[in-house]
Order: sequence, then C-alpha cells, then structure tokens
Amino acid sequence: MAKPVLVETSARHVHVSRRVLDILFGEGYELTKKKDLSQPGQYACEERVQVIGAKGSFPGVSILGPVHPETQVELSAGDARSIGVKAPIRESGDLEGSGGCKLVGPKGEVELKDGVIIAKRHIHMTPEDAAKYDLQDKQIVNVKVETDGRSLIFGDVIVRVSPSYALAMHIDTDESNAASCTMGLEGDIL
Repeated sequence: MAKPVLVETSARHVHVSRRVLDILFGEGYELTKKKDLSQPGQYACEERVQVIGAKGSFPGVSILGPVHPETQVELSAGDARSIGVKAPIRESGDLEGSGGCKLVGPKGEVELKDGVIIAKRHIHMTPEDAAKYDLQDKQIVNVKVETDGRSLIFGDVIVRVSPSYALAMHIDTDESNAASCTMGLEGDIL
C-alpha cells in the first residue's frame, strides 16, 4: 500500500516565548499573522529578528506563531556552521544543552544559552493517518522522494502523531536542496 506524504521545506525560523517577545518587541507586543502554515493554528509572522552566532548573523529571520512556552531557533546544519553555532539535531522542544545565540529585535536583545537546534526530520500526522498507515507515534521510518536527477530516501524520519496535526513531512533547506524538492512534492513512506 502506498503511503504518500506531502514534503515541505522548513526554512530557518524562530519560535518566541512571551518573555522573549516582550524584550525583543516591547512589553505586551502581539505577533502579526502574515500567513497560515500547513499545521493547524501555526502561522508565519510579519515580525523578524536578527540571529547572531560567533562567526556571523542572519538578519530578518521569520518568527512563527503563536507564542511558545520556550524560545527555539531552528536552523539547517549549513546555517548553523556559517554563523558559528553548535546546534544539535533534535526534536522540537528538546532544547536542554542545545546551541546558543543572540536574538536582536527592534526594542531589545536576548542572549540564549540554549535553544538553537537543527530540527530532526519528521512527519506530522493525525491518529487517523497513523492508523491508516499502520504507524505509531515516535516510530522511525524512511521516506522516498523522486525528483529529476536527485531522487533519494530520507532515513531517520520520526513520526509525530497528534489530533492537532495535518499530514506533512518537514525537512530543512539543506535536505530539500539535496533532493531538489519542489513545492507540492509528495514522498512515499517506506
């Protein structure tokens, strides 16, 4: 049975906590929705920040909403190396002992001791999707993508199951470029 999944590229971005949002943009500031993302309730914001590492920085990095319990910066491995941040490959939210950086906004700046990760490639799915595909939360799978001249199989893809998800696989820009992924590409869960 085929197990198709939309493959989406997740570019560098920041999730901010209420405390950090107040420091970067001012007390009580509210994020401005720019566009909805594929995962229900998540959106790209108009607001952007500078992410600074030991060797360089990225200006204008998107903030994704809504406000999170903890501030998290997601970079690709290439991004992290280029600005001098040692970021481990982790699942979202697994921040203890991860990389650090400085965030600069229009009203202030924050030095993060940790919070910078390279997001582990993953598939979001509902419990219904998981049952249909005979998969479990936290299961590790492979996903085959077929592209012109750069087809490949992504290994070590973690399945994440929640009723609040929509079926989609997320990879970073390095991974997307390696396979020449395009908008609307579907992979097949093996």
